[in-house]
Amino acid sequence: MPRGGARTVSGPPPDPRSLKSAASMDKGGWRTLPAEGRPGDPPEWPLTEPTGRELELWDDLWGKPQALAWEDMGQELEVALFVRTLAEVERPDARVDIKKMVRGYLDSLGLSVAGMNRNRWKIAPATEEPPAAGPVVAAPVRRPSARDRLKVVPSGEGS
Repeated sequence: MPRGGARTVSGPPPDPRSLKSAASMDKGGWRTLPAEGRPGDPPEWPLTEPTGRELELWDDLWGKPQALAWEDMGQELEVALFVRTLAEVERPDARVDIKKMVRGYLDSLGLSVAGMNRNRWKIAPATEEPPAAGPVVAAPVRRPSARDRLKVVPSGEGS
């Protein structure tokens, strides 16, 4: 009997913390994207003349970590269609079916948590920069616990 649901994305998304998903990660199933995002300028806009808002979104999206995967897979057109649709959805009179399209794009491009899991992408922890020399903050005072308040009584005393 076939397994799975009625749709290709039915069922829960893979969980990188599960043992079963960890086994597939060992096989190279998960891709770790750098937290710093994609360096450099965005690719050339592939559609007809963009609006100013579309260019803002385009520049922003191509700086995200997911953009490295899009570039590897040649998804410039899909990202541009998402940008155009997203700019349309921002209008107050946007249609509901267009809003549903944006949600689908978010998942397929890995811009939502579910989309990241379905694409088997994770973002590496951000590299911490050394703290700048600033005011020294005192460590918080530790409150005594219940164990600290207990008193050890040697045997034979108190009777």
